[in-house]
Amino acid sequence: MQANYNPGEKVENLKQIDPEVYQSINDEILRQSDKLELIASENFVSVAVLEAMGQVMTNKYAEGYPGKRYYGGCVFVDVAEDLARERAKQLFAADHANVQPHSGSQANMEAYFSFAKFGDTIMGMNLDHGGHLTHGSPVNFSGRFFNIISYGVSRQTGYIDMNEVEDLAVKEKPRIIVTGASAYSREIDYKAFREIADKVGAILLADIAHPAGLIAAGLLDSPLPHCHVVTTTTHKTLRGPRGGMILVGKDMENDMGQKTPKGKIKKISQIIDSNVFPGFQGGPLMHVIAAKAVAFKEALEPEFKVYSQNVINNAKRLAQELMERDFQIVSKGTDMHLMLIDLRNKELTGKKAENVLERAGITVNKNMVPFDDQSPFITSGIRIGTPALTTRGMGEDQMKEIAGFINKVLNDPDNETIIEQVRSEVYDLCQQFPLYPALK
Repeated sequence: MQANYNPGEKVENLKQIDPEVYQSINDEILRQSDKLELIASENFVSVAVLEAMGQVMTNKYAEGYPGKRYYGGCVFVDVAEDLARERAKQLFAADHANVQPHSGSQANMEAYFSFAKFGDTIMGMNLDHGGHLTHGSPVNFSGRFFNIISYGVSRQTGYIDMNEVEDLAVKEKPRIIVTGASAYSREIDYKAFREIADKVGAILLADIAHPAGLIAAGLLDSPLPHCHVVTTTTHKTLRGPRGGMILVGKDMENDMGQKTPKGKIKKISQIIDSNVFPGFQGGPLMHVIAAKAVAFKEALEPEFKVYSQNVINNAKRLAQELMERDFQIVSKGTDMHLMLIDLRNKELTGKKAENVLERAGITVNKNMVPFDDQSPFITSGIRIGTPALTTRGMGEDQMKEIAGFINKVLNDPDNETIIEQVRSEVYDLCQQFPLYPALK
């Protein structure tokens, strides 16, 4: 006899159904709770966001867009996606938002192919100088599908060299200029980039995956008034679920002359939407889109601006405390949530620093620094950030304490006694700022 399957009977029964997966999740909760999360691209979502991801919208196929789906039964997922789109537009003062990209990398691919073809020239920030894989790394689709021209930072200042950007753009005539970074700690002059883009007839794309939440809070300049298109992740400083999004600040007819079937010139939003679906994606992840809507609602609350300001304050304090302990911060500080530490004066690689700090209960990631002489697997630096610790409620006093932990460990990285001592102190600090106590 065939047994009937009733999924409702399995609620809250993961431990019995799959104890191995249950244990891995439980261990991850404890890891996040008992260690200091300093990876700049990570954050802790609210329980409401977690709940929105773990619900029945994961069952629904919804190819297309609200009101124009290829499947029936989409009335309620349309509600969730419309909420996400409208809230994103409100957050960023945008004319258009596409919330379907599964990740920031996918959003970039979809945006690139909206305005460029295979082999076209795209100019982006050098990965070694703080850019992202999708801005032209030869091991990434961006470097494989397009002719990449890279700009970087000044060896003297650690800031983007805008003279180099303009000279390269005039010489190479890129189809798209990409601005934005994953390990660059200074504000970007979007207006200056737009002037360069207009000078050479390029599309200007801003990838704000890292500072998106700080921009939404009004604490950093917005690229929306200056860029043709903006891509972002929805996690990191925006404190939502892992995913991507594409924004258009001012929707207009595109000078590439792409036309609709009726012969009208397509607007930027139309080009973007058709490249997301059906261009590069099928059914969107509706449970994640629902969670994006929740996160955007949270980001529209006044408390989010207070949180975002604390993120910046904590980063500035942590950078200052580390510099006072003879750590070299690229560009000598930060305007946002992250900083890049060049460890060459410590005669220490990024890989060694990441590993030893992990053993001491401090999670960071190794990272290339400008003009690095190590491989990407070793690196000469580490990248650290403050969004996750700020979410836990930690402030500037704790940043000073954490700088002391890092200093102790990295000044004597082979001293097991110090590592164990710091690990104990880290644990005690974490217990003062509990994370997800209801989930333990």
